[in-house]
Amino acid sequence: MLRVCSDFLKAADTRRVRPTLLSLLDMSAAFDSILMQRLQSTVGMSGVVLDWIKSFLSDRTQLISYNGQLSAMLGVLFGVPQCSVLGPLLYILYTADIAHVVARHGLSLHQYTSDCQVYERAS
Repeated sequence: MLRVCSDFLKAADTRRVRPTLLSLLDMSAAFDSILMQRLQSTVGMSGVVLDWIKSFLSDRTQLISYNGQLSAMLGVLFGVPQCSVLGPLLYILYTADIAHVVARHGLSLHQYTSDCQVYERAS
């Protein structure tokens, strides 16, 4: 967000202030529902590889251990397992197209983890 604020302040310093539109996107919201489609259409995954990723992301459970006590085991409805080595790679594949779409419309993009800011930067 600091980068976005810096761009806005630079525009104000050069008197290029005009109505500004800032769109904040939470890319994690639709992660599971779109990822499999993206892996098939954009990356070209299919067959056993795609089935393996589906199984990696589905039918998972979790529990919490605190001070020697265990919570009840609950199903995990969405998301990539924390600390998995595949998490960052799957997220990059999921969001790969957004930079091209934003640039095609002459806008600026700033991404940090699952948050994206899309805005028009004054030049």
